[in-house]
Amino acid sequence: MPPTNVLVVEDELVLRMRAVDIVEDAGFIAIEAVNADEALSILESRSDISLLFTDIQMPGSMDGLKLAHAVHRRWPAIKIVLVSGQVKVSDKDRPADSRFFGKPLEVKQIIAELQEMVGAGVLAIVPDVIVPSVIEGVLKPKPEAIQPRSISQENLTAENDSLRLLLEQAGIDAKVLLAQAGIDAKEREAADKLQKLILDEMHHRIKNTLATVSAIASQSLRNATSLQHGQQAIEGRLVALGRAHDLLMQVSWANASLLQTVRGATEPYDSQGVGHFSIHGPDLGITSGAVIALAMTFNELCTNTTKFGALSVPTGRVDIGWLVDDEKKRLRLTWAEKDGPTVQTPTRRSFGTRMMGSLGQQLNGQVHLAYEPSGFIYTLDVPLSSLTASA
Repeated sequence: MPPTNVLVVEDELVLRMRAVDIVEDAGFIAIEAVNADEALSILESRSDISLLFTDIQMPGSMDGLKLAHAVHRRWPAIKIVLVSGQVKVSDKDRPADSRFFGKPLEVKQIIAELQEMVGAGVLAIVPDVIVPSVIEGVLKPKPEAIQPRSISQENLTAENDSLRLLLEQAGIDAKVLLAQAGIDAKEREAADKLQKLILDEMHHRIKNTLATVSAIASQSLRNATSLQHGQQAIEGRLVALGRAHDLLMQVSWANASLLQTVRGATEPYDSQGVGHFSIHGPDLGITSGAVIALAMTFNELCTNTTKFGALSVPTGRVDIGWLVDDEKKRLRLTWAEKDGPTVQTPTRRSFGTRMMGSLGQQLNGQVHLAYEPSGFIYTLDVPLSSLTASA
């Protein structure tokens, strides 16, 4: 029986890796894409994709919902799963034979749904309104069974009516107070809309952060050799995520500095400022997504070098440098370790290694890991537009 391929489309690095794990735990093969354009390119080049697993909020020419409809029109046999931490898509707004899940993801439920969708063929969509109506039909008493209301029920109804009147009066009083304070109704309406936008955006960021934290914890424990090792890995990665968010807060989540991102990620590992790191390269503003991805990657590099690499010995050094090719519009960043112990190629692919590899795909570039005996070398080659374009 041929393997079942699932196309995973997610622009957030850690969340995409988590989605890949879920797909693999369900017994399928994951094919990764970071946006709708790349997903469509993959679908046009191969005919063995059984299911699309896509986030809704994505940068690029179309979001995940538009991608889902495009896929359903062109490849109706492909099943579709939509996920989001911000919006909830109704049955009528999403393609037929699709499912929706909110973030953070309920792993067991999604695995069961994936296995059912791919293995059982087309699923009938049951509108959410059917369930309450069925329950209402079961619980609603028959006409002959209706009992007269008790005195306590009548008192409760009267109290509710009084409360409703008080609330209505409070609304009237509020309008009077606003008028006395000189606050125009249109200004108040505009302020309310702005507040709603801010709360919605904050809600989206919190949900995404919770989903990222959940993914980090799951990934760390998945590859941990012991409970203590898992705990240390989770703490280190969450601290790195926190430092990246601190840096973004300083620039109000606009473009941050590449130089500051690298220094912020390496500074905690440069004990007493003895200069284990040499950092050089032209500074440039990078997007929030690039900041988080780079900060998490440098955390993995720093953790590995202090445990097994050059910085595991006092004489070890790390050279971090990057160059911009103005003609090709690309950036090439290199992490080179030296004066450390002899390097040996690892026998297994860890979460950190997967993350470093995924970063290249996240930024539409390439990553190369070289386990040279004299020192480990990490190279990232990406188009400048992936670092500096609006996310």
